[in-house]
Amino acid sequence: MELTQLEYFLTAARHQHLTRAAEELRVTQSALSHAISKLESELGVPLFDRTGRNIRVNAFGLMFAKRVERGLLELKSGIHEIEANTNPDTGIVNLSYLNILGAEQVPRLIKDYQRLKPGVRFELTQGNYDDINAHLEAGHSDLMITSKETADDKHEWASISTVPLYLAVPKEHPFAARASISLRKITGEPFIGMNKNCGLKKTLTTRFMNTGFELNVIYDAEDLMTVAGFISAGLGLSVLPRMTGLQLEGISWLPIEERDWTWEIGLKWRTDRYLSPAAHGFLDFVLSHYPEQEQAVPLT
Repeated sequence: MELTQLEYFLTAARHQHLTRAAEELRVTQSALSHAISKLESELGVPLFDRTGRNIRVNAFGLMFAKRVERGLLELKSGIHEIEANTNPDTGIVNLSYLNILGAEQVPRLIKDYQRLKPGVRFELTQGNYDDINAHLEAGHSDLMITSKETADDKHEWASISTVPLYLAVPKEHPFAARASISLRKITGEPFIGMNKNCGLKKTLTTRFMNTGFELNVIYDAEDLMTVAGFISAGLGLSVLPRMTGLQLEGISWLPIEERDWTWEIGLKWRTDRYLSPAAHGFLDFVLSHYPEQEQAVPLT
């Protein structure tokens, strides 16, 4: 059963005249008659009563016409919805990102892009790394903003921001009075670590592997906000980006004296999946406006 057959059937049912229906459809009368006969053969019942060249839709035809009209309307609505959602000027971008990036980075990107494309809408999903990565892999997200990733055959990753990391300590801690600190000084100090689902975990693990000492991890938090909360409560120290959402009362932020203690943030997407024009537009905008921008001045 083909869409053309259904459209031909509805036109013939509306006119109840093969010649006029064929003229509207701009096909020959024989082509129209053949299509309707083939449809009736597939259904196993006649849809019209025929008297010579005259046709009249019968009970089966009326019954079927109601369903076909509804189905074709739904199909047209679906086509229009897809066109609207993928239009680069009015479409939808499905974006997932790490929780901490929802406080400032993601809203800023969206605001900047919507100045250029005010009609584009965003469907947002935030969570820990495993949650948003699963969202991307399942095809629910077009793009994902996360920590530095390694590209492979199915994924691409591009850096858009490099954020400095600090040693965050309770304000009553002896280190709090320092202007800066070497991480060699924190050996043995109670350290608030991070669960593997936390986006910053991989970066810190790689960095600390090169410092030559083991951390005294007393707790692994689920997210960076929890890490900041434990530090604010005086339960330990940690290495964090000085981002909006983490600057709680009771925390002192010390620049790290060792080089390259930064957190790289970027976009990840699947290269083996269709990326809508709307999503492509946002991706191109971000990559052209925010390529590896380093925040040299701490956020306040």
